[in-house]
Amino acid sequence: MRIGILTGGGDVPGLNPCIKAVTRAALSRGWEVIGFRRGWAGPLNYDPGNPETASGQLVPLTAERVRTIDRQGGTILHTSRTNPGRVKPKDLPQFLQSGFQPESGGTVDCTAHVLRVFESLKIDAIFAIGGDDTLSYAAHLHQQGMKILALPKTMDNDVFGTDYCMGFSTAVSRSAAMLEALRTPAGSHERVAVVELFGRNSGETALISGYIADADRTLIAEVPVDVDRLAELVVKDRATNPSNYAIVAVSEGAQLEQGMIVETGPEDAFGHRKLGGIGEIVGDELEKRTGLGILNQKLSYLMRAGPPDAVDRMVALNYGTMAVQLLDEGRAGLMMAIQNGKYTTVPGDTCIKGKRRVDVAALYDAGAYRARINTIRGKPFFLY
Repeated sequence: MRIGILTGGGDVPGLNPCIKAVTRAALSRGWEVIGFRRGWAGPLNYDPGNPETASGQLVPLTAERVRTIDRQGGTILHTSRTNPGRVKPKDLPQFLQSGFQPESGGTVDCTAHVLRVFESLKIDAIFAIGGDDTLSYAAHLHQQGMKILALPKTMDNDVFGTDYCMGFSTAVSRSAAMLEALRTPAGSHERVAVVELFGRNSGETALISGYIADADRTLIAEVPVDVDRLAELVVKDRATNPSNYAIVAVSEGAQLEQGMIVETGPEDAFGHRKLGGIGEIVGDELEKRTGLGILNQKLSYLMRAGPPDAVDRMVALNYGTMAVQLLDEGRAGLMMAIQNGKYTTVPGDTCIKGKRRVDVAALYDAGAYRARINTIRGKPFFLY
């Protein structure tokens, strides 16, 4: 058997351990493993009629090639936000320019080409590691007859159908540590530290990080912020702190009441624009209302930098190994998942059938802008 593997979307710690786990489990069965570079851009840019394109798009994965990669963050296969089902004409590879015409939305669906690539390379199954965007295209390919195994990753932990995604634990660990570290300059200068974290539509990463680090307030994507109310709370937080400072964690997808989500730049292939900047806005508004000094800090890519922690290594290893075991049993079209603390699977298209968001009623005090855990007994490891 020959399998393909790719990583799409944002990188997270845990991708390399997952690639290694899939490769080693496959090689132990006598299978061949081909890595596609840059996510779905790999098969999109591979020309079956010109084998010279292979060196830029394919990486044969051997035991020696993956031997030490689990010690590194990121992905040796590289990544992109390519969606072969929605390619802008200007982004079409030269060899496809004459073969595809834009549809009504002005984009080109190159799925037929991707399937042709897999057929020409004699790929029996694709292991797709990614978030809901990457996995939604994987589900589409499965509907077209390709065998797909989906492995969820995202530090937002918001892929529907699983309680845990690779990258989440490390992102929370990094964020909590940096929130704690920022107490030093905030306290020295007696300021309010406003710290922006990743989190597009789900505020779970910010919420859990703020909960662990005991941030004074945490703003999440699910609850619009009344800045006047927040300012009152922050003034009290600072006044009751012997060192005269306060910490406010902000999810990048948060928004002010009567305001808009802060987005910049053009849409990517999945219809998303870049988020970021709400922390600066919150800081400016707090400064206007309170006159206090503000320390603005964007954690951004630091949350996903470096090697994975123990939890993400373990989940990556187990997701990868389980996916190969399933294919060996003749099963495909599945997404690896953790539910109720146990490894399991769900149909591969589950990720597009719902949205995973913070359970505000159970986990958040929307009036106080902070975590409020009504009950812990019976909750999963990360409370959600």
